[in-house]
Amino acid sequence: MKNNPIDRRKFVKSTAAAGAGLLIMPSGSLFGSSSANNKLNIALIGAYGRARAHYNVLKTQNVVALCDVHDDYMAYGVKQFPKATRYKDWRKAIDQKDVDAVVICTPDHLHGHISSWALNRDQHIYCEKPLGNSVHESRYNRLKWLEKRDKVATQVGTQRHANDNFSRIREMIRDGAIGELKDVHAWGNRELREPGYPKKQGKPPAGLDWDLWIGPSPMHPWNSRYYQNLPERPGSNCLNWNMFWDFGSGQIGDMGAHTMDLMWNALDADLPTSAEAKGEAFNPEVVPVDMHSWFMVPANSWRPEVRVNWWQGAMKPKMPNKFIDVTKIGHGGMFIGTEGALICDFTTRAVLPYGKNANMTYYKPRKESKLEVPIGSFQEQWVRAAKEGTPTSCDFDYNGKMMEMMFLGLAAYRAGEKLKYDGKTGKIVGNKVGNKLLKKKYREGWPING
Repeated sequence: MKNNPIDRRKFVKSTAAAGAGLLIMPSGSLFGSSSANNKLNIALIGAYGRARAHYNVLKTQNVVALCDVHDDYMAYGVKQFPKATRYKDWRKAIDQKDVDAVVICTPDHLHGHISSWALNRDQHIYCEKPLGNSVHESRYNRLKWLEKRDKVATQVGTQRHANDNFSRIREMIRDGAIGELKDVHAWGNRELREPGYPKKQGKPPAGLDWDLWIGPSPMHPWNSRYYQNLPERPGSNCLNWNMFWDFGSGQIGDMGAHTMDLMWNALDADLPTSAEAKGEAFNPEVVPVDMHSWFMVPANSWRPEVRVNWWQGAMKPKMPNKFIDVTKIGHGGMFIGTEGALICDFTTRAVLPYGKNANMTYYKPRKESKLEVPIGSFQEQWVRAAKEGTPTSCDFDYNGKMMEMMFLGLAAYRAGEKLKYDGKTGKIVGNKVGNKLLKKKYREGWPING
């Protein structure tokens, strides 16, 4: 296995720090000088639920705008940030003149739109995963951010990435703990089965703006199956809507975004050249529960071309040893190499050597002084990046490519055939039907580029 003498993460950090003095804030001032007290002026979109995970860090800054479509959830945010201007429509919130940055804690079908609109206003963005809800949305925001990366900081909320286990796995794969990398697997076992879109059920509860909750998606009549007031289970509303095509991508946008991040962090990967998928019978209203998608990811300077697999629901990869029970690992991953396998979840890892070199004498762990430094707080890393121009771990380029690949797997599933993908153009080669599956249809008046 070839080792690149320059560590990718250290190179990014050093070059970003060297150029930080040239990076520009949305107001036109240098990084670190956005306001007199050097605090970000933030619009929090989604005032409760996942937003609770950000409260402590947001209190160190200025939350100047607060947005939620439900009065009850807004009330929780107001208790935390009583001075913030209140909105139900996120489009008005991000247009508030003093907003420097946006934290997005909405359902998935709004992520792509809010991110795009905020980028158009040169606002720093922390977006809860996933970045968008389709190949097009993820790619669109990734490419738009790359044009603005010298003045806008982005972070996608796959906060498990801050676990030290992510770095240790990356180091072991790069340093040859399992030989030359050949095959990669990630999986999730959650099964949320629905027959189709819920039927109309009276009127939305008082205080909820259902039209704004629907946003750019096709209109659906109110049903509490989509949305429940769950103050005792903040952040769990995603389990009500993410299995429907118009609002989510099932486990790909939920735990899949976290689990594949374990693998993606170690791969230094570019976009795949092909995608295939198989699973349960297609339902035009509900995202599949049981599915296996796989992608060919190009070689780079230290590894050959590898196959990256995503498994969900009841479909699981075969383990390399009968003593490994995959059903005991709810959300996990596996790297297959020429000398062994590395099996992991978010916090643990195990190397299973095999073959004539099972004594692992070929592998020399790096010294403690050479280990990657801990990330620390995911939110604080983003705030620091917005002020100083330092990099983030899961910016729109890193995460955008990963989600572009994952959403491409859903397109291959719907197409029912292998798709050859051109990562430079974002097009499927020779397949008009497949290309139509890369985008979502939006309601009139809800353009993604606003």
